[in-house]
Amino acid sequence: MPNTEDYLVDSIRLAMENVRDRKAVPFGAVLVRDGKVVARSVNEVDANCDPSAHAEMQAVRAASKALRTTDLSGSVMYASGYPCSMCLSVMYLAGVSHVYYAYSNEDGESYGLSAERGYAELARPIEEREMKLTYVPARDEGEDLYEAWRQATELPGA
Repeated sequence: MPNTEDYLVDSIRLAMENVRDRKAVPFGAVLVRDGKVVARSVNEVDANCDPSAHAEMQAVRAASKALRTTDLSGSVMYASGYPCSMCLSVMYLAGVSHVYYAYSNEDGESYGLSAERGYAELARPIEEREMKLTYVPARDEGEDLYEAWRQATELPGA
């Protein structure tokens, strides 16, 4: 049965294949649940013209489709590099229980591959962030959007 290092080496090999075949950034990911590989993926940002197509994101997407659920509780992510804040957030949302990574932010820094900028930006107070977030409480006439969702998802007889 594979161990942590085996899965990490698998993620590195996926990333290396991505570098050699596509000249893409060196990131690969393997998502495992109950001892079985559910998804293997690479960074496809340039290939898909999708800034969110990071290896971990692609693995979460593929695993969710394969398992037909967005609840990946108990799964483990093995990533070639330290996950960015977007990928980490998605893994939290999906219920990934543990993330192992082979290359640190420090390892990638001199190559421009550190995820630190996103973490630093999110740690800043909202009013000091580069991208502005502004709350505007706009509402459409009629039924409230969130109330409609609650009613649509409420169990009958509850």
